[in-house]
Amino acid sequence: MIRILLADDENLIRDALATLLSLEDDLDVVVQAASGTEALAAARKHAPDVAVLDLQMPGLDGIEVARALAVEVPGCRVVMVTSHGRPGYLKRALEAGVGAFLPKTVSSRVLADVVRQVQAGGRYVDPELAAEAIAAGSSPLTAREADVLELAAGGAPVEEIATRASLAPGTVRNYLSSAAAKLGATNRHEAVHLARRHGWI
Repeated sequence: MIRILLADDENLIRDALATLLSLEDDLDVVVQAASGTEALAAARKHAPDVAVLDLQMPGLDGIEVARALAVEVPGCRVVMVTSHGRPGYLKRALEAGVGAFLPKTVSSRVLADVVRQVQAGGRYVDPELAAEAIAAGSSPLTAREADVLELAAGGAPVEEIATRASLAPGTVRNYLSSAAAKLGATNRHEAVHLARRHGWI
């Protein structure tokens, strides 16, 4: 029996997935969570074989949970499901040790098969998402540029971004300018939009 942790902040989707997975003879949803923080706490307590995580959740997102699980519950494999299958997210998920990355549009049969495959040590990436990721290429942003751009996403002034990033305001301006230039954006707001669209922040 494969013991599953299921985490999704949308109750209806989580309940439906739990019901569908529980119809399989060899799958058992032992615990559910409505946020990334709850998912991590539940994984520590129940040590599931596989965590099926939504990418975007309150608290910690699915990628942050996957990173923590790799360290704190190393026997737990991760399947990431998302309605935001952007190339940058796929790359970050794989770097975090995620065993499978697939859209929420897959059938319950495919999800069940992927859970089994990942639990057995295999990997699975949805073919369409993989093709999009290859076509989009890697992010042109450095890690620091991406961090500063993400802090700028809420419209915070340069001084606030500088404080939060522990940088000088001039350095923040340089990072924002460099990021905008690399993305072919006319300003930081457009740069944020472009980077988000590709999943680079």
